Amino acid sequence: MYKRIILKLSGETLAPEKVSETNGSHSFDAARVDRAAKAIVDLHDLGVQVGVIMGGGNIWRGRFTDAMDPVLADQMGMLATVLNALAVEDAILRLGRGAKVFTAQEMTRFADLYRADRAAEAMEKGDIVLIAGGSGNPFCTTDFAAALRAAELRADAVFKGTTVDGVYTADPHKDPTATLIRDITYRETIERGLRVMDTSAFQLCLDHDIPCIRIFNMDDLDNIIRVAKGDDLGTIVHR
Repeated sequence: MYKRIILKLSGETLAPEKVSETNGSHSFDAARVDRAAKAIVDLHDLGVQVGVIMGGGNIWRGRFTDAMDPVLADQMGMLATVLNALAVEDAILRLGRGAKVFTAQEMTRFADLYRADRAAEAMEKGDIVLIAGGSGNPFCTTDFAAALRAAELRADAVFKGTTVDGVYTADPHKDPTATLIRDITYRETIERGLRVMDTSAFQLCLDHDIPCIRIFNMDDLDNIIRVAKGDDLGTIVHR
C-alpha cells in the first residue's frame, strides 16, 4: 500500500459529457464533481495521504488566438485550476472529510500559498491537499507540476489518469498497431519519446528518485482505488 500519493486530476473529469438545458455549464457537472470528490475520499480512506494536482482544461486550454501572449494564456490556465480546486474542496467537505487548497500564487482570501512543509503537515494531519496553480510558472504543464510536487513532498507514487489504458508504443487513437506497455523505466520512456506525459516530468521523477508513476485509464474513477490496492491496471513507469 502506498503511504503518500500525488494524483493528477484533469479538469475534464469535472466537466459535463455534454451540455444540456438543465445544466448550461460547459465547465462543471455537479454529479461529476461529486464523483471525483468521492473517488479522492475513497483513496484517502484507505489510509493514504493524498495530494491532488488540479488540471484546468474544462475551463481554459491554449489561447484564443496565436497572437495572444502565451505567458498570459498560461496564467489564465493557472487560475482555472484554482476554480477547480475550490469546487472539489467544497464537494470533499460535504462528504465530511478535511480538505485544504494550496496555490502556487498568492491569493490568501481563497487558499493558502503553497509551501511543501505546510502541505505535508496538512497531509499528516489527515487533510486531503488540493494543489492548484500548476508550478506557478508559464510553459510548465500540470504533469510537470505533479512530478515537482511529488519530489517536494516525497510521495511514493504519482497517479496519472488518461483516456487510454496506459503507455503505448504509439498513439493508439492514430495507430491501430500500437501496443500497451505494462512496465517501463523513466529513462526508456524518455529515450523512446513516449509522450503520454511530459518528458520533463519523467526526467524530474528520475532525477529525484520518485519510486513510480502509475498511468491508467481514469474514465472509470474506481480505477484509482484498484491501482492503489495493487491491481496491475495500466502502466507502471519506474526508476
